[in-house]
Amino acid sequence: MQHAVGSPLPPPHQPGHGPAAGWPPAAHHPGPHPGAHPAPGPVPPPPPAPGHPAGPPAGPAAGHAPVPPPQVSAAPVPPSAADATGHVRLPPGAPVAMPAPPPAQAVPDPTVTTLAVLLIGPAGAGKTSVARHWAEHRRVPTAHISLDDVREWVRSGFANPQSGWNDNSEAQYRLARRTCGFAARNFLANGISCILDDAVFPDRPVVGLGGWKRHVGPGLLPVVLLPGLDIVLERNAERSGNRRLTDEEVARIHGRMAGWYGSGLPIIDNSQLDIPTTAHVLDEVLARAIASPPNW
Repeated sequence: MQHAVGSPLPPPHQPGHGPAAGWPPAAHHPGPHPGAHPAPGPVPPPPPAPGHPAGPPAGPAAGHAPVPPPQVSAAPVPPSAADATGHVRLPPGAPVAMPAPPPAQAVPDPTVTTLAVLLIGPAGAGKTSVARHWAEHRRVPTAHISLDDVREWVRSGFANPQSGWNDNSEAQYRLARRTCGFAARNFLANGISCILDDAVFPDRPVVGLGGWKRHVGPGLLPVVLLPGLDIVLERNAERSGNRRLTDEEVARIHGRMAGWYGSGLPIIDNSQLDIPTTAHVLDEVLARAIASPPNW
């Protein structure tokens, strides 16, 4: 049995055990004169004779008002006690609105702005590494949400896209994307920026941008990370497990990602850039996107 957190309520006052609520303060009466004999106390009535019922109880003495029963009021629980229970009310998540551009004379600073960023790129582009570094080095609270990580929450019955894209893999992808979008909206509603990463194809509606805009909101800022094919193949060779693809699959994905050229989305070629430099370039791209949001 759990007990309420906070200070315990005071015990109720009992007659004859201290002051009770509603009792007037005792009036000051002058004491008896020195040497005077104290007045005798009231004489109790004689007991009733045998065979005669007792009379009604005696009422209050003349000139004395009846004493009201003591009143016990519940002490309010202090705010600290409510917080200690863990019931902290959070703002509900909602679709993310487009960030308001700053005044024309000001230069937007994406490092201190609450943002929702979608980092797009093929396998081996460095999306996860760049997104994690960018999130860790911001001056405001920022979360990193990787769609691949969320997809792999399914441990038994995981539909690996490497085994072929089918109804199961598509359903698990949609579920993971919806889960990421729900998490992003809740982070942003509570003042925490977020960056998501996913291999979004420009020619595949199922895994396209429309789903991300629907689940996160129109304020999501997509940026494409697209290094050269040789760099992607080199990075993919360093992977293991489900994250490593065949060279043929990497080349096919990279070729399809080239469709982002001419789409109007900002593209970063990080072939010759290390992770910190790529994150810095991402800030510059986001500053331009805040000032002039992309039409997507």
